[in-house]
Amino acid sequence: MFSKILIANRGEIACRVIKTARKMGIATVAVYSDADRKALHVEMADEAVHIGPAPAAESYLVADRIIEACKATGAEAVHPGYGFLSERASFCETLEKQGIVFIGPKPKAIRAMGDKIESKKFAAAADVSTVPGYLGVIEDGDHAEKIAGEIGYPVMIKASAGGGGKGMRIAWSKSEVREGFERAKSEAKSSFGDDRVFIEKFVVDPRHIEIQVLGDAHGNAIYLGERECSIQRRNQKVVEEAPSPFLDEKTRKAMGEQAVALANAVDYQSAGTVEFIVDKDRNFYFLEMNTRLQVEHPVTELVTGIDLVEQMIRVAAGEKLALKQSDVKLNGWAVESRLYAEDPYRNFLPSIGRLTHYRPPAEGEHGGTIVRNDTGVTEGSEISMFYDPMLAKLCTWAPTRLEAIDAMSEALDSFVVAGIEHNIPFLSALMQHPRWRKGRLSTGFIAEEYPDGFQPREPEEDEKAVLAGIAVAIELIRRDRLDRLPGRLAPHSGRVKSDWSVRIGDDYLPVNVTGGRITIPLEIDLAIDGTKPVTIASDWRPGDIVWHGTVGGRRVTAQIHSVLNGIRIAWRGLSVTARAMLPGTAELDRLMPVKVPPDTSRLLLCPMPGLVVSVAVKEGQEIKAGETLAIVEAMKMENVLRAERDMVVAKINVKQGDSLAVDAVIMEFA
Repeated sequence: MFSKILIANRGEIACRVIKTARKMGIATVAVYSDADRKALHVEMADEAVHIGPAPAAESYLVADRIIEACKATGAEAVHPGYGFLSERASFCETLEKQGIVFIGPKPKAIRAMGDKIESKKFAAAADVSTVPGYLGVIEDGDHAEKIAGEIGYPVMIKASAGGGGKGMRIAWSKSEVREGFERAKSEAKSSFGDDRVFIEKFVVDPRHIEIQVLGDAHGNAIYLGERECSIQRRNQKVVEEAPSPFLDEKTRKAMGEQAVALANAVDYQSAGTVEFIVDKDRNFYFLEMNTRLQVEHPVTELVTGIDLVEQMIRVAAGEKLALKQSDVKLNGWAVESRLYAEDPYRNFLPSIGRLTHYRPPAEGEHGGTIVRNDTGVTEGSEISMFYDPMLAKLCTWAPTRLEAIDAMSEALDSFVVAGIEHNIPFLSALMQHPRWRKGRLSTGFIAEEYPDGFQPREPEEDEKAVLAGIAVAIELIRRDRLDRLPGRLAPHSGRVKSDWSVRIGDDYLPVNVTGGRITIPLEIDLAIDGTKPVTIASDWRPGDIVWHGTVGGRRVTAQIHSVLNGIRIAWRGLSVTARAMLPGTAELDRLMPVKVPPDTSRLLLCPMPGLVVSVAVKEGQEIKAGETLAIVEAMKMENVLRAERDMVVAKINVKQGDSLAVDAVIMEFA
């Protein structure tokens, strides 16, 4: 076994590998760029080596600097994590020549499976079912249009060296092929240094289901069940689960055996994933093989009890697999939510800044469920534009799927993140979505269910009652605390006011205090909106961000943020301002004028912090609705900004290469 390994990665996956290495008694070496000098993985490792400037192309992607770090520290092996150099065969070969072990598959397997075009050719030759498509070199936009027409729409345009949804576009018609081809090539070149793309048939209403495989150097290979990864946005996974609610045992076995056969064909020696597209009739087609650890590997670990990172290290050290296929049992259900630094209310555009608050829910077992949080940040961490926007992978396990989903809902509601925008509100709303809860999924789920983007859902009547109850309970505690502060000129006198009115949106809900005590922990009886009294109990104290308690026996976890004359409550995907007032104040509040936001219809505002890739128009130019105005790159993704209607460009305020903040004015219209 190795005595010291280097992790050639950053963020949560570097921290994840360090945890297992520490458990195995192996010393660890972290590498870091200028932007990651104070990162969590640097703090966790036994040693850390600086490898260059912030851009990945000048640090994490420079193989020579990784090798120099190994030699300087005496690291015997390198774990690549995922992304960066994890699927680069030349890196693996260079390590071997230097006598350093690559904790992953051999170059042969990486070359055969790591390239999407070559892997499909290899799979087809091995009689693995593949999606119809064109795997040759596509010369230009005209060639792409011709191929797409021959295959039949819709088609998927994909980067050969791609991953993480980058360099990938769906085209539903001829008019969309050329731009999709150009954007895929451009993203592929900037993200992977390889601009080759291919085109294949896009399966309508597909599910993305993958099989985890594990092989050693002694000819043994097994599969560890499947993961359902169909909840995606822009071809990037958002929520995963294991097992899939769609597969039956027969299909699971067939997919698993086919995945193992493919792994055996390339002498696969490590943890890897064979990805399939599955149609509504459970027909499955090989998509690609990821010759590395997957981002979503924790859900497999939770349902199998197998530490995949440990298995990778043991295989790389030459050990035989200690597991047989018959040893693999799927126990319970696990769900993973990817927490991204992105604004769900601005079409999920990236967000950067400092984490002023970062307080995940407590990990471990909680009443028959398990919470796990794989993360690479802490409170105070800086989220930059240079790397992937993922903050954490929050996972929950429970005996059944709905129990795991409900555990995830509560964990998300208690996960405090501030200082940047994040997608927790969307994830919380998703956990309540009827179609998700029923398991009726496809890769088009988000586009179909949120065609106009995500907005906070409106509370149902019973939810308004819960929110109103929380608002009054908090207001009573707040006032009681103020009344008990020493030195007040007007201390509390008389009984607590029993009649209240809570404004939620345009509604004013009457609330009557019928009994109980205003102490901490609080236990008070409220009649809300004319209903019979319910008991609200909580140990919330002023200043707490998370409110834990019960409302009429219903367990509630919500986040509380102070706003002018009220509180903002985030709960189950709701984001509601609630203002608890005395009835007389509420009558006056009804008379207050409504503030109208400023008109920005004649401005093109930058929707996210990023770099200007290009400006497609000139001052004085007449443009039509749908035309491209500019392209802004953020966190490795190119975002095309289009005209919403016919206009004339009056002024352009930016140029190619400019760095922009959110809401920076890119151009003005006449």
